[in-house]
Amino acid sequence: MTSSVPRLVIAAPASGSGKTTVATGLMAALTARGLAVSPHKVGPDYIDPGYHALATGRVGRNLDAYLCGPELIGPLFLHGARGCEIAVVEGVMGLYDGAAGEGELASTAHVAKLLRAPVVLVVDASSQSRSVAALVHGFASWDPEVRVGGVILNKVASDRHEVLLREALDSAGVPVLGVLRRVAPVETPSRHLGLVPVAERRASAVEAVAAMAAQVEAGCDLEGLLALARGAGTLPCAAWDPAEALEIAPPPPLPFPSSRGSAPSTPPEGGPPDRLVVAVAGGEAFTFSYAEHTELLRAAGAEVVTFDPLRDEQLPDGTRGLVIGGGFPEVYAAELSANESLRKAVAELALSKAPVAAECAGLLYLCRELDGRPMCGVVDASARMSERLTLGYRDAVAVSDSVLAGAGTRMRGHEFHRTVVEPGAGAAPAWGVRGPQPRVEGFVQQGVHASYLHTHWASVPGVARRFVERCRTS
Repeated sequence: MTSSVPRLVIAAPASGSGKTTVATGLMAALTARGLAVSPHKVGPDYIDPGYHALATGRVGRNLDAYLCGPELIGPLFLHGARGCEIAVVEGVMGLYDGAAGEGELASTAHVAKLLRAPVVLVVDASSQSRSVAALVHGFASWDPEVRVGGVILNKVASDRHEVLLREALDSAGVPVLGVLRRVAPVETPSRHLGLVPVAERRASAVEAVAAMAAQVEAGCDLEGLLALARGAGTLPCAAWDPAEALEIAPPPPLPFPSSRGSAPSTPPEGGPPDRLVVAVAGGEAFTFSYAEHTELLRAAGAEVVTFDPLRDEQLPDGTRGLVIGGGFPEVYAAELSANESLRKAVAELALSKAPVAAECAGLLYLCRELDGRPMCGVVDASARMSERLTLGYRDAVAVSDSVLAGAGTRMRGHEFHRTVVEPGAGAAPAWGVRGPQPRVEGFVQQGVHASYLHTHWASVPGVARRFVERCRTS
């Protein structure tokens, strides 16, 4: 089966060149023209997809060849692009920068090749003129399988500067598809882990996205970009489907007997089925999640209900399982701690041995305390902010049976935080992290699986099935 969606990959020679401004602005500008635009981001980044969603009105999705494997990039892309007229993919770092020590794996170039998509190179031209031709020529010729179909010049100082750049690029054989002038940067505030998420600054984020769209509309050849996107080749694969993925996934043996000591109840014949609510943390403090996780939970039979730990005093009615993803609990530690009613509800749910899956920020929330403020007390550990950034892909193996995975299950994850967790006693580790300095990480106790690792469940969809089955029997 083959599928074709017009598509572009927005890349750059290095971080800081203007990829996010161009990609988000292009998404918004094309959406304003009435096109259904599918937004995507290369790599594990959670924040940029929030701006993409604001620009397009569609869920921003990640394409990560390390977390999910190269074989899923095409299917996941087509899943996200269903019903769309064009897709825009924002790259990560420099065009050829991938997972450390893994060659091209997970680089923007790798994903562009897997998608058979043309690349538009965004170049910061602020400190060069004729040299831009050598730079673009080098990037365009480095890998013959990567099609650099155009360049957008960013931070151009003047009309004269633009003339010099265009004259130089005439010899490079790569068309100029846009020129953005050196102007005051669009207001996109950052802090210790990158841009501030959309959920925390929606009104100003809307203004920022509109400003990006205006820059791209004024400075880029939208018709030329559309023509380039329409020249992308067909993909020899079918769209990923969560229900089909679960059918292929092996059946999930339960890690331990039901805490109630009996089989799950069966509703009377003809009566409504029992609600199986999985509560998923959201709001400003917990903004990091992959859309495919919720889709897999629903495909496995769960009713997914989002709640806000900053404001909701109780878990959703009928909660049988809890998922707490990443985000910035350290920024909201005082507010999270002040919501004592919800903290107690989370602790009581965990004490009942109901399934709880927590990643990074979720782990911090489950600790006894965070920066000295009381948290849920589910995990016997204390968390605090640190000056040290922990960042990188991880190759992990489950070392304990849990509600997500049986011991020996291999998954890949990503770690990104400036916090330290000092564990107490009483919990088994969740993961064994492979590599030059092997270590164990995370916590497994009763129905709780808490870890620093962000994982992408589409790579091992059986974890969603296993989690929901455990919810049925706990």
